Amino acid sequence: MQVLLLRLCKALYNKKVKLSKEESKDFEARVRPYLNDPKVFRMNDFVAHGKISVLAHSVNVASMAYKLDQKLKLHCDKDTLLTGAILHDYYLYDWHDARLFINIFKMHGFTHPEAARKNAVRDFGVDEKTQKVISSHMWPLTLRSFPSSKEAALVCLADKICALKETFQRW
Repeated sequence: MQVLLLRLCKALYNKKVKLSKEESKDFEARVRPYLNDPKVFRMNDFVAHGKISVLAHSVNVASMAYKLDQKLKLHCDKDTLLTGAILHDYYLYDWHDARLFINIFKMHGFTHPEAARKNAVRDFGVDEKTQKVISSHMWPLTLRSFPSSKEAALVCLADKICALKETFQRW
């Protein structure tokens, strides 16, 4: 089962599972306003995994979440799904500068979902459902922030798939 899931994830990430022209247009139309926003474009100044910028990672996560929704026919709220995916790492700082020997629960992996959620509320006024997508994307690391919707679960899964691919770049 794990091998099958890994193959599915690999195929989705490598775009072997393609969106139709209509789906691609829909995806692009929904994410374009964020990608044209200078506040979101600041995410390009920070590295997420390996050599991938936070903005590129967020677009990868949005694309993966959208593909999962389309292919699994989950009928997610596309605006919540894609806004949550694009803004899930909207923390706007270089986490590599953090001190190594600090309280483990104050480390980036535990704290950045809340920083991203607060920034998304401040800059875009995101609704409560989207806030939950953002704040739960690091589950199970952040045990108290369980993904409580289909959209949150897909962004959480897509984030894991993309982070692994971007970190190891060996598939």
